[in-house]
Amino acid sequence: QVQLVESGGGLVQAGGSLRLSCSASGRTFTRYAMGWFRQAPGKEREFVAAISWSGGSTYYDDSVKGRFTISRDNAKNTAYLQMNSLKPEDTAVYYCAATQRIWLLANRASYDYWGQGTQVTVSS
Repeated sequence: QVQLVESGGGLVQAGGSLRLSCSASGRTFTRYAMGWFRQAPGKEREFVAAISWSGGSTYYDDSVKGRFTISRDNAKNTAYLQMNSLKPEDTAVYYCAATQRIWLLANRASYDYWGQGTQVTVSS
């Protein structure tokens, strides 16, 4: 089992920045690729970004490319999502997730463990 806890959400004005953290406990963190997803009210949970177990490969949805950066610190068992130039349409609950798979990291069904989510609200 892997337990994931997100933090860092909040209210920010459009154009501002936030950094989300995902702290992992349980099994060896380096066995898992990590992903960030988000879910806005009335919408499906959607892929935002993912990072391989080593941090050597990263993947982004087109809607956040150039604005968001995913990273990880394996010594701290923590993954991060730096969000810059935030827009009102980025408003959602953000979830981190973990998987031992190395493919299809943009696919929600690939992930075995999920955090409880953290709210991000971007005001216009």
